[in-house]
Amino acid sequence: MTPPTPLLRLDTNATDVHGENQRLRALGPAVRVELPGSVPAWVVTRHRLLRDLLADPRVAKDPEHWPALREGAVPEGWPLIDFVTNRGMTTADGADHRRLRDLVTQALTPRRVAALRPAIEATTGRLLDALAAHSLGHEHRQGGEDGHDGGRAPGQASAPVDLRRHFAYPLPMTVIGDLLGVPVDRFDEFRSLSASVTSSATTPEETLATQRRLRALLADLVAERRARPRKDLTSQLIAAREADDRLTEREVVGTLILMLVAGHGTTLNLITNATRALLTHPDQRAAVTGGRRPWSAVIEETLRWDPPVAHFPLRYALDDIAVGDVVIPRGAAILASYAAAGRDPEEFGPDAAEFDLDRPTPRHLSFGFGPHFCLGASLARLEARVALPALFARFPRMALAVAPTELVPLPSFVSNSVRELPVRLGTG
Repeated sequence: MTPPTPLLRLDTNATDVHGENQRLRALGPAVRVELPGSVPAWVVTRHRLLRDLLADPRVAKDPEHWPALREGAVPEGWPLIDFVTNRGMTTADGADHRRLRDLVTQALTPRRVAALRPAIEATTGRLLDALAAHSLGHEHRQGGEDGHDGGRAPGQASAPVDLRRHFAYPLPMTVIGDLLGVPVDRFDEFRSLSASVTSSATTPEETLATQRRLRALLADLVAERRARPRKDLTSQLIAAREADDRLTEREVVGTLILMLVAGHGTTLNLITNATRALLTHPDQRAAVTGGRRPWSAVIEETLRWDPPVAHFPLRYALDDIAVGDVVIPRGAAILASYAAAGRDPEEFGPDAAEFDLDRPTPRHLSFGFGPHFCLGASLARLEARVALPALFARFPRMALAVAPTELVPLPSFVSNSVRELPVRLGTG
C-alpha cells in the first residue's frame, strides 16, 4: 500500500470544481483534503471505487463514528456542521436509517410521485407565464424615466431574466413546500436558509444564526401542524411521533430540514445545470428540441456531467479501508465526490468531460448508491422532465445573456451550480 496522499485544501468557493476534480483524480483514487476550519477528510474520485464504497458496510453515516467531532477538533460554527449532524436519514445507519427512511418512503411511492405530475405541469405553466411577464416588466423598469421601454424595436431580444431565481427555484420549492405543508410566504426564507446550510463559505456566526432560524421556523411549522393537521408529510411525521414514538421530536425537525434542503436544492441545480448545458451546446440542444434525442437523455447526461451535488459530506470509516492502492484509516471522514466520479475517464471513456446526449445512458452516482440512495430521485427526474421541454418549447430562441465564463459558481463544494443564470427569452 502507498502512503497517504499529501493534504490538499479544497476551494471553498468552488471556482473551478471540475478542474479541481481532474487534479484530484490525477493524484489517486482517494485523496486526503482539507475542509474549512482545517478539518481533514478523504475524497474518493473514481466511479467504480466510489460505488463500492457507498455500499460498503464498513462505512457509516452517523457522526458518532467521527473521532474529530467527538474530540472537539471540528470548530464551533463549522460551515457544514448542520449538514453532517442533522438528525435524519442521511446521518443514521442500520435499523435507525430504515425506520426514518420508511416514514418518508410512504410519501414518495412511485404512485404518489406520478400523481403529482398534473400539479407540476400546472405550476410550470404558471411560472413560464410569470417568466415572460417578468422579462417584460424588467424591460420597462430599465427604460426611460417616462416608463417607456427605451425604444425597443419589434423583434429585438427580450431583457435578461435570472432563470435560476424565477423558474428553476420556485418550481421544486412549490412542490416540496406543498408536500411538507410549508406556507407560501415562507418559501424565500427557507430557500435562503437551505442555501446557507450547504455553503462551505459561511462564517461561524452565519452558521450558528442559520441553525437557530431554521429550527425556529420548523418548530413553528410543527406546532401549527400539531394543532391543525393536514394531509402533508409534516402532519404524517407528527402522527408517527405521537402514535407510537417511531421518531423523536429532534428527528421530526431533522427530517423536515433534510426534505427541504434536498427536496428543492437538488432539482433547482438539476434544472439550472441542464438549461446551461443546452444553451452552451447548440448541437445538443438542436438534437433534443428536434426530437432526435429524448429529454431523459438531457437529464441523465446532466446528472453525470454536471451533477447537482459535487461532494456529499460525510461518511466515516469503521475500519481501515483499501480504496485502490490507498488505505483510508479508521475514523476518517469521507466525501463522496459525485462530480469527480461523473467525469471519470476509466468509466466513461476519454471524452468523459464532454456533454454528449448520444452517450449510452450513463450509470452515474449523482443520487448516491446503496442503502442511502436518494429517495427523491424519481421526483427530481419528474420535475425536470416536465420543466425542461416546456421551457424550451415556450422560449425556442432563449439564449444566455452573458458569456459562459461570466457565470459565477455557488460558493460551495457541496451544492454544484451557479448563483444566477441570466438569459434572454427571445420573446421580442
